[in-house]
Amino acid sequence: MIEPSKSEQTRQRILTTGRKLVLGVGFTGMGLKELLSVSGVPKGSFYHYFASKEAFGCAMLDDYVAEYLERLDLLVAAPLSGGERLKQYCQAWLSRDASTSIPENCLVVKLASEISDMSEDMRLIFDAGVIALDERIERILRDGVADGSIKPIADPAEAARLLYGQWLGAAILSKLSKSQQPLRDALNDTSARFFP
Repeated sequence: MIEPSKSEQTRQRILTTGRKLVLGVGFTGMGLKELLSVSGVPKGSFYHYFASKEAFGCAMLDDYVAEYLERLDLLVAAPLSGGERLKQYCQAWLSRDASTSIPENCLVVKLASEISDMSEDMRLIFDAGVIALDERIERILRDGVADGSIKPIADPAEAARLLYGQWLGAAILSKLSKSQQPLRDALNDTSARFFP
């Protein structure tokens, strides 16, 4: 494996630090001064990598979406029934481990309403990411129907979109209420609708 160049490492450090800050205070709440201070990067270096804060936001979202889809691709390819893969996906939403909990680490949960009115470029990155995610969930559902571990579904593409929307909404409500109950409710509903 080729080690990233120092320049690539610096760029990635800015993106990683920025994501952590954005998860805490939102995109508009994160100031460049704070980002540069925490990441240990001078202002000139930031502008070497990113033309603006919005360009940084687009790169951060591209990085996030690619990483998320890579993890989901591993789940889609796992040698399990479709139903088992769907259960693993749902359990990830319920994880209490702060480093893996989807509600705590999901930029869509944190930023969707904030950026949809602020940046068309960032909105389009999120939207494309959600479409790609829905396609992977659809694949899991189709596989599960084929192997009998998921109930027959009239329209797997629609079911995948609705399923993701339900879990995304539950994650937002979970953060709002500081309770896992909305996520447990989503799990109960998903189990009743999809598992034989």
